[in-house]
Amino acid sequence: MTEIAVKKKVALHYQIFIGLSIGVVAGLIANALWGQSAGLDWLIRNLIAPIGQIFLRIIFMAVIPLIFSALALGVAELGDIRQLGRIGGRTLLYTVIVTMISVFIGLTLVNLVKPGVGLSEAERQLLAGSITSTTVNKAIESAAEAKSIVQTLLDLIPKNPLADAVGAFDENYRGGGVLAVMVFSLFVGLALALSRSERTETFEKFLQGLYDVVMKIIGIGMKLAPVGVACLVFSVVSRLGLNVVYILGKYVLLVLVGLSLHMFGVYSLVLKYIVKVSPWRFFAAIREVILTAFSTSSSNVTLPTALAAAEENLGIPRRISNFVLTLGSTANQNGTALYEGVTVLFLAQFFGVDLTLTQQFTVVLASVLAGIGTAGIPGGSLPVIVLVLQSVGVPGEGIGIILGVDRILDMSRTVINVTGDITAAMYVSKKEGYSFDL
Repeated sequence: MTEIAVKKKVALHYQIFIGLSIGVVAGLIANALWGQSAGLDWLIRNLIAPIGQIFLRIIFMAVIPLIFSALALGVAELGDIRQLGRIGGRTLLYTVIVTMISVFIGLTLVNLVKPGVGLSEAERQLLAGSITSTTVNKAIESAAEAKSIVQTLLDLIPKNPLADAVGAFDENYRGGGVLAVMVFSLFVGLALALSRSERTETFEKFLQGLYDVVMKIIGIGMKLAPVGVACLVFSVVSRLGLNVVYILGKYVLLVLVGLSLHMFGVYSLVLKYIVKVSPWRFFAAIREVILTAFSTSSSNVTLPTALAAAEENLGIPRRISNFVLTLGSTANQNGTALYEGVTVLFLAQFFGVDLTLTQQFTVVLASVLAGIGTAGIPGGSLPVIVLVLQSVGVPGEGIGIILGVDRILDMSRTVINVTGDITAAMYVSKKEGYSFDL
């Protein structure tokens, strides 16, 4: 009798981690051997980066139909409108409080460590020389074209939902974008819950079918994740000069310490003492989500993985996870808020601008609001930082100083954002009477 050895398939999160590791090691080797050579640049632009973009685009193309179907179904399945208001209120209150805590953590650290103070003149000149980049110009132009608060609120209610869906990931689009699509989806779900009939039941089944199909598309895309992640990380690491990282070391380390304190401190306290679950089991259950968030730098791209983990690994009711996580992918960005607060104060120190307590409080409010409204895509916070810088008397062009290390920090803060979304869903579920076996 012949024994057949059945090889156990390697779990996706391990595959992603392997791809991530290969990308980092290969990127460091390429940077050490070829640095900023034209050949390496050509290889990245024409081969490595496009492979990573294929993976991202497959996921991105499914995000809008996913947001529409998941949010509309989440609201419709809540049924009771009072329950919707209660869950929405709890989500908003949690988001504001936890985001404020994250900003205060960042500002406390930056005031204690003062990472922008003490750089030599040569180091300042080297960093200042990075300010003339296209990315900086785009960020400043976007900030200059910023809409008034009234117009921003009006744009949340879309005149043409299809136009907002089309322009959702276009950095030059001036409409409501993803948030407007979410508002439209909320109205669809609300109307569906209020008009139960045979005909609307058919539409609800269509939404369920759309949700299932989109999740399958994303499943196909995630099969490319290990290779896509390796290429994305290689593109970043191979171009990231260690010299810049060394000079900005205190700033980078301070941001990472702040993010770690928020993730393993604040989130762990919420999970242990309010949700009544083991934080470590929670983090283990969402490890695939964490790796996806880190490698893609996008809350929106990570949303499908987060929805699947919330339902399958954590047992969060789908009606709550669909509502909280879909909104949270844009409206609950704790890591981004912390990063923005630290960055503004760091650059103020760099330029010798002494901010008063009132100005620092302005930074807190701006960072909290930005954390709620910043686009969940790579680099989505840069125009917001420019606005906050200008509001406290720091040159907007200063954003260029941190661009060399922004992608690494972008990857890190996305992990906090996404973990915060799932923690929020756990919190809301607990307050709604659910318990978890973790």
